[in-house]
Amino acid sequence: MEAEIVTLEVTSGVAVATMNRPPVNALNSEMRARLIEIFDEATEREDIRVVVLTAQGKVFCAGADLRARPDAAKAGSFSAHNRITRETANAIRECAKPVICAVNGAALGAGFGLMAACDIMLASEDAMFGMPEIDVGLAGGAAMLNQLFGKSRVRRLMFTGDRLPAAELYRLGIIEACLPADELMPEAMRMATRIAEKAPLGVKYAKVSCNMVELMPQRDAYRFEQNFTYELSKTDDAKEARQARLEKRKPVFKGR
Repeated sequence: MEAEIVTLEVTSGVAVATMNRPPVNALNSEMRARLIEIFDEATEREDIRVVVLTAQGKVFCAGADLRARPDAAKAGSFSAHNRITRETANAIRECAKPVICAVNGAALGAGFGLMAACDIMLASEDAMFGMPEIDVGLAGGAAMLNQLFGKSRVRRLMFTGDRLPAAELYRLGIIEACLPADELMPEAMRMATRIAEKAPLGVKYAKVSCNMVELMPQRDAYRFEQNFTYELSKTDDAKEARQARLEKRKPVFKGR
């Protein structure tokens, strides 16, 4: 595997995963495998508290590499391809650490899906988003778009392949910020640093709560969260947070 196809740098609790497959960061099996590896690693590394996902160049991710499509004539080829495709997004969604996506350019097809799998999303002003599968005779992506848009917008994007600018996603409240290109990573890092300073267990269970309550009725979801609150209240970090608040000082968290 080409390790540098996605680079990983960790500083002060913040990991930056940068897709690095010029010219357009199209996803192939090696790149997907590296992304899965990085997010699984982030889950288990104590020195990582937040992950920022971005890309080199002027394109975030142009989608799946059409030159690396599976061979339909080879039994099992599509099943293997589809499995690693699903698990790429799942690795991000299931990562125990929050993932901030800093979209530095076009995010199309599977690239749009990568962003949708992240927890917090920011983009540069020149970023564009779309599901162009229909333009190459394919279809896919509704499961990703349903997390972000309403019925009509999902169908428009799926049926037409239209692209939306970052400013439109910001207007709709889908992304947190639409920024000049040179301000994107500094803002993503500021947000990541703020999260990295919070109680690690609290952040971990906050992400689990966010993922799980989407699948539950409101009554069950609230009870689910209350159980976490009770368990967290007994941790050393919760006690430290309360004591620091009373003493008007910055808390020192130990992740337990």
